[in-house]
Order: sequence, then C-alpha cells, then structure tokens
Amino acid sequence: MSNPSENRRNVGIFAHVDAGKTTTTEHILFESGRIRSLGSVDSGTAVTDWLDIEKERGISVRAAATSYVWGGVRVNLVDTPGHVDFLSEVERSLRVMDGAVLIISAVEGVEAQTELIWSALRKLNIPTLLYVNKMDRIGADAGRVLEDIRRYLSRDLLIVQAPVGSEQDFREVNDLWRSEADPGAQQILIESVADKDEALLEYYLNGDSLPLDRWKAEAERLSRSGAAYPVLFGASARGMGIHALMDAITAYLPGPGGDPEAPVSGVVFKIERDKTMGRMAFVRLYEGSMRNRDVIRNHTRQIQEKITQIRRVEGSRSEDVGLLEAGDIAAVCGLAGVQIGDILGSPEAIPEEARLAVPLLTVQALWEKEQDYRGVVQALQELSDEDPLLDVQWLQDERELHVKIMGQIQLEMLTSLLSSRYGLNVTFSQPSVIYKETPIQSAEGYIAYTMPKPCWAILRFLIEPGERGSGVQYSAVVRTEDLLPQYQNEVARRVPEALQQGLYGWEVTDLKITLVEGQHHVWHTHPLDFAVATPMGLMNGLAAAGTRLLEPVLKFRIVVPEEFGGRVMNDLVQMRAVFGAPELRSDRMTIEGRVPLAESLEYPVVLGSLTKGRGTILTSFDGYEECPADIKAERPRRGVNPLDQAKYILSVRKAL
Repeated sequence: MSNPSENRRNVGIFAHVDAGKTTTTEHILFESGRIRSLGSVDSGTAVTDWLDIEKERGISVRAAATSYVWGGVRVNLVDTPGHVDFLSEVERSLRVMDGAVLIISAVEGVEAQTELIWSALRKLNIPTLLYVNKMDRIGADAGRVLEDIRRYLSRDLLIVQAPVGSEQDFREVNDLWRSEADPGAQQILIESVADKDEALLEYYLNGDSLPLDRWKAEAERLSRSGAAYPVLFGASARGMGIHALMDAITAYLPGPGGDPEAPVSGVVFKIERDKTMGRMAFVRLYEGSMRNRDVIRNHTRQIQEKITQIRRVEGSRSEDVGLLEAGDIAAVCGLAGVQIGDILGSPEAIPEEARLAVPLLTVQALWEKEQDYRGVVQALQELSDEDPLLDVQWLQDERELHVKIMGQIQLEMLTSLLSSRYGLNVTFSQPSVIYKETPIQSAEGYIAYTMPKPCWAILRFLIEPGERGSGVQYSAVVRTEDLLPQYQNEVARRVPEALQQGLYGWEVTDLKITLVEGQHHVWHTHPLDFAVATPMGLMNGLAAAGTRLLEPVLKFRIVVPEEFGGRVMNDLVQMRAVFGAPELRSDRMTIEGRVPLAESLEYPVVLGSLTKGRGTILTSFDGYEECPADIKAERPRRGVNPLDQAKYILSVRKAL
C-alpha cells in the first residue's frame, strides 16, 4: 500500500509585502479547480483575504489556510502576511510547514523580510522553492534578482526554468528538463545537480552520461532534503508560470510523513473564532489520528478536552470532515482551554519553533464611552488569544489597557477588528518604544519576610549581568532540607513575573539569578509567602546592582540615487547609526548598517520626501543594545513597588 503522506503536502507561501503571494494563491486555486472564478487582491475578492481590513487595504494580515488537489496530491496551502507588522503570523505558520514557496518580486528583488524568512526557513531546514514573480512588470530583471538571491540568500540554486523575455515582452517560461531546452542552460543545471553529490560529480567529470529524467530525479531528491533550492519564474497576475509552480510543489517539496496509527502528537498554531462554532484551534497533526467526539490530552496545559467537530476551513467557509490524520491540518472545535503553541498528545514528534517577531512598540487603548470598558477588556483579551504577542496588560486599578505591537498597520488592523467584530469604537495612543533593563554589576538581594505573622520566607539571590541576548537564566543551590522543593518551585515560578518591571519600569533581561539561600518555617510558612517574598528579594538585589537601559536596534539597508547619498549619511550620523562604506551600483547608492529604533521611527517618511519616492529603506529587528548614558526613558510603575516593602506586603494582602 502506498504511503498516504506521499499524496499530501503542507506548504507555506512566504514573501515580502506586495511580492504577489495572495495573487499566486488565488491562481493556484483557480487552476486546480478549487474555485470557479478568479478573485482579486485589489478588488477585495481573494479567497484567502476575507477580513474587512484585508479587502480594504489589499494586504494579508492573517495567515489563511486553504487546500487543493493537483495530480492526485492534496496540498494544504497557507498564505501568510508579507508585512513586517504581522510577522507573528508568519512565525506560527513556519512551525507546521514541510515545504515553502518563497516569492521574490522580479522588480524589487530580495527585500528585508525575504532575508528574515529565509533565515528562519534555513534554521528549521524547510525545503524551499524560489518563485520569481512579476516578470511582466516594468523594471523586472531576472539576472539582477538571481544575483541578489546568490548574494543575500544562497548559492545552492537549481535554475530549472529559463524565462523568455521580460517586462512587457515576457512571453513564457521554458522547462530546462525538456530535451529540446537550451543546451547551455541545461548544462549549467546538470552541473548544479552534480556539484551537490560527490558520486554524481565523479560520474559527470568522467564524461559518463545519465538520462535527463535521472538528473531531474536527483534534483528532486536534493530539493526535498533541503540541500538545494529550485528557482522558477512567472507572472502570477496573468496566470503565467502557475502550472509549472504547481507541478514543482508536488515534485520538489516533501510529503509530511507520520503514522496515523501512532499515539497522537500535534501542535496548535492558530486560533480563530467562528460565529457558529465558537473557538477553533488550527492543529497540525504529526502522528496519530483525531476524530469528532475524541477526548484529547493537552500536554501543555495538563488538561483533557473533548473534540466536538473537526473542520476544513477555506477563508470564511468551513465544512465538517470528522477526521484529522497524521500529516494533515484542520480546525478542531471544542477545545475551550487551548492556547497557541499548545501541544496535543505526545510532544515527541513536535519540531522546534522559529522566533522571528519581537514587538518593539507599546500603545494604550482608549475608548469613548465608559460603558464600553468591560467590552474592550474582553475583546482585547480574545484578540490576544489569537495573537499572544499582543501581550495585553490590563491594569485594573488604573483602568488602563496596554498592547504591544509591531507597527502602525497592525494598529489599523486592531481598530478595524474591534469595530467590525465587536462593534467597539477604540483608538490608540501614539506608539512608544519598548526599552528593557539589565544589571550593571553583580549584587545580592535579600529578604526576610517574617512579619506580620503568620508568614515566614527567607531568600537570598545572587544577581549577575548576563551575555547580551541571553535572557533570564535562573538556578538554585539551596539544600532541600533548608527550603522544601515545593517552595523552591514557587520561587522559580515567580521570578519571570517579578522581572516584568525593573528600577525604571521596564522588563529586566540578560541576567543570571542564583538562589543561594532559603529558609522556611515548619509552622508559620505558607507557599504563597514565597510568591510575596520573591519580588521583594529580587528588587532589593536590582537596587544594589543598579540597572542600565537597553534599546531596540534595527538592521537597515537604504538604496538611494547617488545624489542623495551625502544627505542620507549625515541623517544616519544624527540618528546614532553605525554603517559601513556605501556601495555604488550604476547610479544608486546602497548603505547598510544598524540604527536605534527610537531615532529612526519616522525616517521612512523623511526619506521618501527627501528622494521624492526614489529611495527605499528596509529594516529588521537586530537585538537590544545599551543606551547612551544621556538617554532617559522611565515608565510609570504599575502597582506598588516591592522596594517599599511595608506598603507592598499590605497591597498583596489586600490590606491597603
């Protein structure tokens, strides 16, 4: 019996914004017969762009799952957003894909998000096809794009097609595996295949001949293993190159594997709410099978829940399929307690996760009517379930709601969703940069929480600065006879929570914390005593160590006409940027470097105005770095400061 996974593919379509992902998806669905008429991104009729804001703006803001059948193979296709503001959707989709199509515009070439996605694809070793789209547009240049790909992405390419013409003269693509293809281009392709395999290379160098279909089979093997990357060309808006791309997806990308008879192992990568079905968890199943009315164990939450329905979703439409098998993707209904990232069943088969999205801005939600307050709280908490990186902070005492965001377009999406789904008129404050704090030096933090009784918790922490980007490293070297394991576990659980606000009100990171002393009392200690004591002990240590601010830094690439180069470099110096020597190509100057986010928030608008739209800036997050000493950025503390121990104890005991 044939392996069912060979007749299935899980493929994500990725690209920088406006490279043509949704248009390509729409044409694939049309050519496969999945839809009867072509939708359009510009007119707001694309199947996978069904949210109001997607129709209005002509961009994808949510990853949309769809499927089609081609040559007897069912393909689960996920159309992901291209705008950097929705990188979290891309991140979650990457985790559950077995193959990828990375679309690159023949006009713009390799852009910032293209590089970011490529790095994640390589980290997870996801086999990838490169599809050069928009070959019919003015400015399309296949040679320049291939040069960009080799420079910024990889040199391990298999150029399996030759485009005929470009711009308005683009006519078709020739398959280089056909016997009548251009001999020179075909020879280069065969050499590219031979170069990836020592046995084949030796065979080739000896002058031995292999049939063309054998070389193609070797190319497919290399691509499916992630050792080489086929490159195709097309013009999706005109349907050119789509058939060949669909053939390539089934030929060059691997099946998912997995055994339907094995114990269940799956991951939740997306959550949506349906008006009829309620909460729907999109699950990629790696092993086993799920059926309607099965009881499934949520390994992450340590709970069991019953499946009511398993549905296949197509944009705004869905149907009950009743069964989800290993290697497939579907929406599972009935799991009320599930969250994005939860593992269902066994964790053994679940791959690692790529972390791409880091929210660098924070805003406060503002509502017009006092009676909307509770509704806004509930709505934003639901939206945070669908995108955990929003990290909604509800300050009940201050009656404030704060949300972390990636950028302005995401704010527009939130405003639109709150209006269309919940009927709420909500605005947001101006975005402010999210800083962090880190210890300046090593110090000890001590707390003896023994009054007012009954209570008893004594803790001593050693706090040390960590490597930049290392996060929080916690360990304990306390004897269990001095501090029982359950109390030590309570301390460990409270450390991340206690570090959410440092001396300046920002999250504390890049530090090592060691619990070096701890005591409990046989009669007076309650487990919650350590929940109270941990923040006081840590803040005592941070006050002794002192903290310095860290600011987010962006990696940038600016391309401008040479005449504006001097002005741009002067601007960069004013923004505290660090950059290398500019590179001249034709009459355009390319400048690459790093710049603090806080200094460059408005610069894309400035650059566009300066160059009359002829300059471009591409940016991506490149980590946190120490702020200069003269930068002051303090955030009002939420709640009582644990350094004010008497008042803090009263507040946690609800006695204020």
